Amino acid sequence: MFLHKGEVLFRQGESGPLFELKSGLLKVVRVHEDGTASLLNLILPGEVIPHHSLISQKDYHGTAIALLPAEVEVIPEKQWYRGLSENPEKYREVAQLLQTRLRMMQQRIDQLTAVSTKDRVLLLQNWFQQYFPDLSVKDVLTQEEIGQFVGLRRETVNRVLRHL
Repeated sequence: MFLHKGEVLFRQGESGPLFELKSGLLKVVRVHEDGTASLLNLILPGEVIPHHSLISQKDYHGTAIALLPAEVEVIPEKQWYRGLSENPEKYREVAQLLQTRLRMMQQRIDQLTAVSTKDRVLLLQNWFQQYFPDLSVKDVLTQEEIGQFVGLRRETVNRVLRHL
């Protein structure tokens, strides 16, 4: 399945299959009761999502949207969970995937609490360019999304980006 930039893969509150991102970039946003949206996560090639459904099925926690053109493999729920029950080694793969994601989140928390505002934006840009060397994070995410991802207000992100 191919998604164009801006296309929705799944919506918050729905249920359905799992997906493996083959190429491109997705964002997961959560819409709150007041209608505001928060950027929860960026999904990179090779990830199977949603993460919280890798062991047991649960409704989608957020809405997944293509930030770049993306190729996604649909993994039917029955196939995924049957594969887990028939091959216990797959649980190890899931645990390793979740461990990698947890370590990334821990690193993100460390960056939010340990560095200057300029360094937060630079660290995000450096991380982003590891996966997309020909792109700048500011060309893919809005200033509001950058701010949500690194714990800064949009105005602060704007000021930092002007001085980089």
